[in-house]
Amino acid sequence: MIKTTLKIEGMMCSMCEAHICETIRKAVPEAKKVTASRGKGEASFLTDSAPDAGRLKAAIDGTGYSCLGIASEPYEKKGWFGRK
Repeated sequence: MIKTTLKIEGMMCSMCEAHICETIRKAVPEAKKVTASRGKGEASFLTDSAPDAGRLKAAIDGTGYSCLGIASEPYEKKGWFGRK
């Protein structure tokens, strides 16, 4: 699994977070566990392979928010109490 984190500028409320999550789901249909946080100014999701960063950035920027950066890294699910 790959965890992708986006730095996003412009989210002000919970509706903004929902709009970003919806945009990610449309741009990357295979995305799982999509979350957004206006407080952190970021969104993240899981996929089986790294998403197309250019297409994702264009989708976010097209909504009026600014995608400042995208980072993907391997993700390993942890079990109970942080055990593998």
